[in-house]
Amino acid sequence: MVRAALRGGAPSIQLRGKDQPAREQVDLARALLAETRAAGALLWVNDRLDVALAAGADGVHLGQDDLPMDAARRIVPAGFLIGISAETPELALAARRDGADYVGTGPVYPTGSKADAGDAIGLPRIADVARAIRIPVVGIGGISVANTADVIRAGAAGVAVISAVMQAADPEAATRALLAAIATSHG
Repeated sequence: MVRAALRGGAPSIQLRGKDQPAREQVDLARALLAETRAAGALLWVNDRLDVALAAGADGVHLGQDDLPMDAARRIVPAGFLIGISAETPELALAARRDGADYVGTGPVYPTGSKADAGDAIGLPRIADVARAIRIPVVGIGGISVANTADVIRAGAAGVAVISAVMQAADPEAATRALLAAIATSHG
């Protein structure tokens, strides 16, 4: 699945192993890192800064209940990327102040991929967050090829998806279609 997404042009892959032991996540992250490096893409680890650092990943995506952004920024090497979930302009401003490289905002639409995602926030909230900060906003949750352009036009720099690629009959083609929707929305 990852190889197909990378062949389709995915600029980054996120390892999301919520219930997986750290040792298994590190091993998987190292294997994924070989794939992402070969494709010129980034590897992110969800929630687990320790796993990201141990595996040599490019970055970590933190939630509001994970290690605080300012603490994470103090212990990572130069060039290590950190994103954080921020569903409001206030949280996004705090994330930027504390050193976030981007914020993930959502769920934009209802999603079944993340049980802990909460209620959909909609496109107006994406626009509010994007106007509040000068770092990229990534739309998360319930995003498909059909609604990607709307998320980008609302102010997101990009989108993060699970089912749009992972449940697609052709993950490579689905990735290409998502990237095309982003490209035409910026144009």
